[in-house]
Amino acid sequence: MYLCSMLWVETIHQRITKAVKPQDEVKLRFDALTGLRWLAASMVFVYHNRKYWRGAVPKPVLLFMNEFDLGVAVFFVLSGFLIAWTYGSKPMHSKTDYLKYFLLRAARILPLYWLILTARYVDYGLPKNGEGWFTYTLFQGFSGRHNLDAIAQSWTLSVEMTFYLLAPLLFFLWNKSIYRVLFFLLLAGTLAALTGYVWHKINGNPQQILYPFSLVQGATFFGRFPEFLAGMWLARKLQTTGIQAPSTFRFKTSAGLLGLIISTYLLALCEPDIFSHGSDSWMGKIIFYTLIPFFITLFIYGLIVEKTLIQRFFSLKVMVLLGNASYAFYLIHISYVNIRLRGWYLGPDRNYILLWIIAILLYLLFEKPVYAFIRRKLYS
Repeated sequence: MYLCSMLWVETIHQRITKAVKPQDEVKLRFDALTGLRWLAASMVFVYHNRKYWRGAVPKPVLLFMNEFDLGVAVFFVLSGFLIAWTYGSKPMHSKTDYLKYFLLRAARILPLYWLILTARYVDYGLPKNGEGWFTYTLFQGFSGRHNLDAIAQSWTLSVEMTFYLLAPLLFFLWNKSIYRVLFFLLLAGTLAALTGYVWHKINGNPQQILYPFSLVQGATFFGRFPEFLAGMWLARKLQTTGIQAPSTFRFKTSAGLLGLIISTYLLALCEPDIFSHGSDSWMGKIIFYTLIPFFITLFIYGLIVEKTLIQRFFSLKVMVLLGNASYAFYLIHISYVNIRLRGWYLGPDRNYILLWIIAILLYLLFEKPVYAFIRRKLYS
């Protein structure tokens, strides 16, 4: 999630360098994965602002923009890859190890989110009807009633935190068999959906916990796990074969990007109308859960192992900075901060550039130092 900083890049680069023999060592460019986050965040920005351009762009383009929430899928695949690469081959031997791991992951997400959330409540008034409990704990992502409360896009943080919570178990099961992972996730998703349904039948499920099914399927980890698994698979493959292993298939970057564009267009063709998503149809769901994760993963694979102009572009220092600030941008591009900003100034770009400037400042002045401080405290 959205959630990669220079600390990520440094850690990953160190781990890879140790895994490569000295005679084969080359400059490995994981910076491109950070830069890719700028693209993912920008796609989500376009997706949330597409309604303002409905009369200005051709319908085929608008249908395509309707699927730009796939930027979230890019974040999820990246998250699966980075967590699996960093922790997948390093088992946790105690509760303390697990606690430190989870607190460090929470430190990546929660401080900046809590800062913006608190600013909203101080400005607009304290939450009522239990909303604050849902939003501060990120439990709103499990509630059909509350999942868009306060900072609407934060439902994705609930998905991320669920993945962080379960990741060590998934690594353990994967070491036994990938089928155990799939069985566990399908069973957990089925139980989650049944829980919400039975609860609804008993007393109406007033907070809509794990209800309706569309919430479980489209907005919780139990329905979005294919994206994370795709990233985890790539990490395990590279850990097994090595970054510099020869490959008979070239042009992974180009094939992944082209395949992603084509599959996104096919997904757009499944949209019932310009106000709906292609994944609302069964054919769209098939594309969303198969072709989309596959081509995102192939594209990321290419960015890691191939030296291309695309890799060089995403590895530029300015792109890495934007990628590092992408989490802050994601939190402010709609909802509270953007609403307040529009009341003061609204540019023709829907404040795209101004939002990135604010995001960079939030990253440099708050997100990065707070995370570094917590990391030092946990491992001192």
